[in-house]
Amino acid sequence: ILIALYLLVSLTLFAADPPFGEVLYQKRCAACHDQPSPRIPPRAALENLYASRILRVMNSGAMMTIAYTLKRDEKEAVAAYLGKPGAEPGPPPAAFCKDRAVKVDSSTKLAWNGWSPTVTNARFQPAAVASLSIDQVKGLKLKWAFAYEGDISAYAQPAVIGGQVFVGSASGAVQALRADTGCLEWIYQAAAPVRTAISVAPLGKRHAVIFGDQTGAVYALEAESGELLWKKKVEEHEAALLTGAPTVFDGTVYVPVASWEETRSLNPEYPCCTFRGSVVALRIRDGFQIWKTYTITETPRELGKTPVGTPRWGPSGAGVWGAPTVDAARKLLYVATGDNYSPPATAGSDSVMALELATGRVAWSRQVTANDAFNSACVSGVNGPNCPEGSGPDFDFGSSVILAKTPSRRDLLLAGQKSGMVYALDPD
Repeated sequence: ILIALYLLVSLTLFAADPPFGEVLYQKRCAACHDQPSPRIPPRAALENLYASRILRVMNSGAMMTIAYTLKRDEKEAVAAYLGKPGAEPGPPPAAFCKDRAVKVDSSTKLAWNGWSPTVTNARFQPAAVASLSIDQVKGLKLKWAFAYEGDISAYAQPAVIGGQVFVGSASGAVQALRADTGCLEWIYQAAAPVRTAISVAPLGKRHAVIFGDQTGAVYALEAESGELLWKKKVEEHEAALLTGAPTVFDGTVYVPVASWEETRSLNPEYPCCTFRGSVVALRIRDGFQIWKTYTITETPRELGKTPVGTPRWGPSGAGVWGAPTVDAARKLLYVATGDNYSPPATAGSDSVMALELATGRVAWSRQVTANDAFNSACVSGVNGPNCPEGSGPDFDFGSSVILAKTPSRRDLLLAGQKSGMVYALDPD
């Protein structure tokens, strides 16, 4: 009898509580979507969409900035509550090639593989490879176009190798296309949006297509078939995301790790902040983690309360947003870091770092802007409770370091900062 009463009470309480997604919708979304407006789709329209489409719009579409304050599981709950279950229809049969065989010639010079044709990240294509003069540019014409169904952004740079194109999308679909026609050869659906450039690496007689998603996961697909070879979560923090392209070199892929957490601070109830940027080295053959180096050495800890009583955490931030740069001669890897999200400010933020390729040990680090603790709560004139006191200028490094040579053949590292400044550093 006692067991039966316990179950009855438990089921009654459970039934009385609305689903998690409904609670979030009423709290965060209903004020707009339950009110008639020609600019805002009503709830009835949302209910006709697939949950995956709604989640995509919150992750990378028109609702991205509104949904910044929601954690990943909260977005998923809202999408599941509103939308239809199941997978969205894929491309029509006419979009696919008659012959879907993928042939990758990694020895060809006619390639743009990853963020840059070379691991120095100069992003320069020599004339001998480009085979295009300035006078020929005016004669270029559109040959074909490829649309991303349901996406409003196309922000993953393609890899082009001979007759093959590999590209990711905001929906998380990674595609292999024929370079001459744009027809599809295969599609792989990742678990989250893919913003990184695609990097292709030889793997025995096959090739691996390597990329990261916006949950902190790295994938390796077989280029010839699109089948998953391995998947590795390189950062477990809820707000982790990968934007910088993975850099492939000598059997290893170097992955830069950043995060959304800076935007979570817009919610005054969010305990900001606990993410630390990092670089992770994985073995291409099987995804085994060789090393992981954090850009902030200290572990985040609770450091008091905000004016509204929310716990403050720090240090945090210093994400790595751009593709790492390889210096084969010095056996070093260069990365540039973002700002801190919360105090205390650290020596690893707004810096250029040199890591040993083999071990990840920091060989040297040069900070160019100190005390730059900033987050999205620091809106001019109306700073939120999570904004650090005396917040910094938000001068991240967002792009990759470039390893270049002067006319006298001296090596320099060039790093462009959000401040508008470009710094030249001696790699030694």
